[in-house]
Amino acid sequence: MKTLLHLVLLAALPLLPAVPARAWDYENHRLVNQLALAGLPKDFPAFVREPAARERVAFLSGEPDRWRNTTELALKHLNEPDHFFDVEDLALYQIAPRDLAPFRYDFVAQMGAMRAANPTNFPHVDVSVDPGHNRNLPGFLPWAIAENFGKLKSAFSYLKVFEELGTPEEIANAREDILYLMGVMGHYVGDATQPLHTTRHYNGWVGENPKGYTTSKRFHAWIDGGYLAKAGIDRAALLKKAPAAKPLWPAGSSAKEQEVFPKLVEFILEQHKLMEPLYQMDKDGKLTPDGEKGLEGRAFLEKQIVKSGKLLGDLWVTAWLHAPPDNFLKGQLNKRKLGK
Repeated sequence: MKTLLHLVLLAALPLLPAVPARAWDYENHRLVNQLALAGLPKDFPAFVREPAARERVAFLSGEPDRWRNTTELALKHLNEPDHFFDVEDLALYQIAPRDLAPFRYDFVAQMGAMRAANPTNFPHVDVSVDPGHNRNLPGFLPWAIAENFGKLKSAFSYLKVFEELGTPEEIANAREDILYLMGVMGHYVGDATQPLHTTRHYNGWVGENPKGYTTSKRFHAWIDGGYLAKAGIDRAALLKKAPAAKPLWPAGSSAKEQEVFPKLVEFILEQHKLMEPLYQMDKDGKLTPDGEKGLEGRAFLEKQIVKSGKLLGDLWVTAWLHAPPDNFLKGQLNKRKLGK
């Protein structure tokens, strides 16, 4: 009966108004950030462990999705592509993953050059259905994570100086900045492990469909949270098994080894490989909360959420350990101290 109900719901949902696809629901994004917090090493800055700080980091996991509720087109255009990266679209631009520009606007220039040279290969923007001009973009998810990593590393750099030479108010404000960046950054890392955020098949299979995968326009929402809400997820048990966070590169590593963008691209490509298996699981009835077979998908999705927490914790620890003191700020604060 539960399986039948699930199939009926999936069949009927396309008749409902479409909603923007999101990766994990709020509770599961919270869990990603909480897993990362639980895996932090004991010597990580203690202020992050305070109950109010932990709650703020968890709450901010939902912030980028809250921005998606706006009617402000400038924000929609800026924000929405940061949540996904459609790997298949690289072929349209004749760009191999290894050749992706690590800087967002260099990548935009790469795309622009290809569009100018081959205009018939790319559809025109239909503003009636795409007012934010986003649907013809492959997305900027790896850049969003890398840029937030840079912001967090910068925040740790100036916190270290404020803790040495700043006022209590300056230290408190710098710490709040770090909590904000940690929380928001966690959302994009969570997006990266939802396989449907790595593909043009983000909300039901599109185009040729020889294997008969679902074309439901509510498949994405079912994976984000609907299925796990029905199947049940033991959040407390997962938090107890949170993997320990470790730096992505050791102290003394070369500048080349310290490039975070290639690591993020590689990570997203690995999640993309799980996209079709996810569709196959749905086809095989493993994503219906009905009996032992229908619960097999729960372990798969739990693993993805834990994987998010692990990567996020690793990024946080790396930003903290490898953030050099902000020497410009240090010079300014020393001048202030001397009354100059």
